[in-house]
Amino acid sequence: MYQSHFGFCQAPFTLTPNTALFHALPPHLEAIQTVLAALEMREGIIQISGEVGTGKTLVCRMLINQLPERFDLAYLPTPAMDGHELRTALAKELNLSREGELDLTDSTALTERIHHELIRRKAQGQSVVVLLDEAQALPDDALEVIRLLGNLETEQEKLLHIVLFGQPELDERLSQHHLRQFRQRITFRADLRSLDLAETISYIEHRLERVGCETRLFSLAQYRALWKSSQGIPRVINQLCHKALIATYSSNNRMVSRTELLMAIKDTLGARQPTCTYPVLWGWH
Repeated sequence: MYQSHFGFCQAPFTLTPNTALFHALPPHLEAIQTVLAALEMREGIIQISGEVGTGKTLVCRMLINQLPERFDLAYLPTPAMDGHELRTALAKELNLSREGELDLTDSTALTERIHHELIRRKAQGQSVVVLLDEAQALPDDALEVIRLLGNLETEQEKLLHIVLFGQPELDERLSQHHLRQFRQRITFRADLRSLDLAETISYIEHRLERVGCETRLFSLAQYRALWKSSQGIPRVINQLCHKALIATYSSNNRMVSRTELLMAIKDTLGARQPTCTYPVLWGWH
């Protein structure tokens, strides 16, 4: 809509995770390095937690791109309904469902076949990594299956490495007494925190630069307002910037004004609203 108006080669603030626009800010870089280090140490279950919109899916996709060649990937983007469905999804990711003699309705046979496949790949020098998104939605029996699969090992190392991506609700669930065995299996974890002011400015400017922006679109006061309103959540930052640029384009302006930014903030659910908007300073709760 506004790309040609501002001279962009693509939209800089889409809600769809775009690895081409990834900016290695400390929270995301720490999460990626934590997972890669844990995999190098042959750890079993790893957890990445973060509030909605902090970039878990983008970190997951960056990990997919950065996994060393000796790791085979199994990506499960949506939570399983139950433990058997999780086994079935993993078997399909390992291409075991192509074997006509495999009964996908037999949980015991599925687990045994997965075990044999992991041993076969390990003998060829390959390890399997499962990236599991939206882990907070997994039922208890699926978590138990993950725990049991995480126990598969040789005398020296784990056969399966599992990375869980979930919202803070996952921590609340794992704090329950009946899930203490699963909780103890998580050897490494990282939290995706919200961005501070400097990181927010860097995040916005990086995206604008990557799409070919050659002029300044936001003032420092507007960057502060964006940070305060979004509370440093990347997804909300994207929404606010996108709407502000639409309003600026509609007004046929080249730089975002206070009026257009305020319009974007008021139009965004989940954005923190200012109590007052003086010419320079914005008031916040």
